[in-house]
Amino acid sequence: MPDFVRSDPSMWEAVYADPSVPLDKPVVRLIIEDQQRPSRRLLYPLARIVSRVLVAVLSVVKRVAPGRWMSLATMDALCLWFLRRFVAPDAVELLIRHFVVETNLVNFIIRNTPAPIEPVTLRPTTLSGLGDNAVVEHDVNVYDVLIALDGVRIEAPDRLDLTQLDVPALDPERGRRRLLQLDIQTALCLMNIPFCVALSLEEFRRAIHSMRFDDSFLSILAVLTGDERFEHWKMGPMSLWMDTNVDVPQLVYRHALVCEYAHAHLVSIAEQRGGVPRTT
Repeated sequence: MPDFVRSDPSMWEAVYADPSVPLDKPVVRLIIEDQQRPSRRLLYPLARIVSRVLVAVLSVVKRVAPGRWMSLATMDALCLWFLRRFVAPDAVELLIRHFVVETNLVNFIIRNTPAPIEPVTLRPTTLSGLGDNAVVEHDVNVYDVLIALDGVRIEAPDRLDLTQLDVPALDPERGRRRLLQLDIQTALCLMNIPFCVALSLEEFRRAIHSMRFDDSFLSILAVLTGDERFEHWKMGPMSLWMDTNVDVPQLVYRHALVCEYAHAHLVSIAEQRGGVPRTT
């Protein structure tokens, strides 16, 4: 075989080809194309700064005037309108997909431990499914399952339940006309502002801190499956570290990638053991 030589390698081609990424290639392509959008290069750096400054100011003011400044129903309606008019369908699909993927991970832990809690049902397949307090429910599910595990011995079960890891067909409303085609990271920066307005300060802090439990979930998955690879994707900060002065949109994006990696590896384990076929 001749030596492979390339003098001008493509960063994106290398990312796509990276064999260490456990995601299916169509999902990898979706993520890469989203990161290549002009808004990611031109608007995201500014949106990131504006979002963080505004949220910091709002958080300070809310200490003086606490409570909700906007109903959750209004927040949902505003965010759905924004997603329909200004965010690229591929980015919307990735957002819907995250809700399904994280629910699958939560339910995998519930099914494979004696936690006294019923499986969660938040698995939206359409853009409109992101309404009805889905964002708040999404975060609360993480807390509920961890609290349910209090006092429960976590160990690998005799028979691992690897069912219900499918991702159904998703509808990001591709036929709807968009005024802009924003990437998901820029969209998260802008959506973080109404979240801060609508949620109470404690709810907003709780939502941010929920992502610090990623490492906890990865440790639990490693114990249940006996597979240490889950430990490799840990972020580092511990759940006992109560610091919410962070770049929230960036943390959300990394959180979504960690969930995708963990979910893809679970699906791979299921396939190796004759479980469900991979679905994207």
